[in-house]
Parts: sequence; C-alpha cells; structure tokens
Amino acid sequence: MIKFRAWIKTGIETYDYVKPMTIQQMIHSKKSTFSLEQLNDLVDFEQFTGLTDVNGKDIYEGDIIKSNYKYAQPKSSQIIVEDGNSYILGEDLATGNEMLVSDHIGEIEVIGNVHTNSELLEDEQC
Repeated sequence: MIKFRAWIKTGIETYDYVKPMTIQQMIHSKKSTFSLEQLNDLVDFEQFTGLTDVNGKDIYEGDIIKSNYKYAQPKSSQIIVEDGNSYILGEDLATGNEMLVSDHIGEIEVIGNVHTNSELLEDEQC
C-alpha cells in the first residue's frame, strides 16, 4: 500500500498536519467528498519511502535527516522522491553522486521535516 503524509496549506507559515493515510482515506475523511484536484490544491502530499531510519521511524519525502555517513555533504539534509526513488538531497563526496536513502539506511536518523523544522537545514548551511 502506498502511504502519504499531508500538510494542509493554511496560508500562514505553519501547516496543519494530517496523519499518514491513503489518498482514498483523505478524500473521504471529510463530511462531504471533494475531487482529487481540489485536494491537491489544498494539501502538500509527501510519500512514504517504504523505509525506516535507525530508530525505526518511517521516512517520508520532506523529512529532514541527520547522516552519520562520513562522506555525506551536508550532514543534515532533506529527503526527496524523484522518479520512484528516495534520495538524500546532497552529495556523496566519495562518489560525487546523489545518495539513495536505501544505500544509507543504517546511517540516517529523522530529526524533523521541512514544514515544522526548516531551521534545521538553515543551521547546516551556516
């Protein structure tokens, strides 16, 4: 089953969190149903990668992770999903390639997400 996490766009800096569920559950969770197009305009969806971090926490697109991999640059980074693969936004200094989450699963810990903890990414760049 494909699982998503969602953040409702409220027009302010903080987002309201919607617990992870399927799109079908999201569409039918309100008193009146609405189209997927309307839902997409109101909500930022983040897909579950199917992987967990070193502590067993689910890893979603948009999560901010801390890496213990010695060649990861930067050490705190964001998870992105592209073409069906989950990547750590950054570079493997040993190879110069993007880092697949699955290749470094034993070395990463989820420490936040881009909606409520974006300062964690800013701290890394200072």
